[in-house]
Amino acid sequence: MLLVREVFHCRPGKVRPLIEKFQAMGKLMQRAGQGGMRLMTDMSGERYWTLVAEMEVESLAEFEKMMQGSDMTEEMQKEFGKIMEGYHDLVESGRREIFRIEG
Repeated sequence: MLLVREVFHCRPGKVRPLIEKFQAMGKLMQRAGQGGMRLMTDMSGERYWTLVAEMEVESLAEFEKMMQGSDMTEEMQKEFGKIMEGYHDLVESGRREIFRIEG
């Protein structure tokens, strides 16, 4: 089992709009049978305005399949595109972390 974290450093004041996009995306992912996602915001840290989206997947192959949207219908893929419109305007930088869950 793998833990995937998407860490986003938002532009000042843009965390809430990004959270709303990720909440909508999480609901869409659940409808597609891709599991849930946990969203976290910083209370302290190196940078302000940080959002972390965290999910568990069985394997890298499953994660790649999910990233390609292959579990989504064409209609869901269009909805996903609409949800994520303008997302780059909210984010300053980001990174992905992938961890193997050991216990």
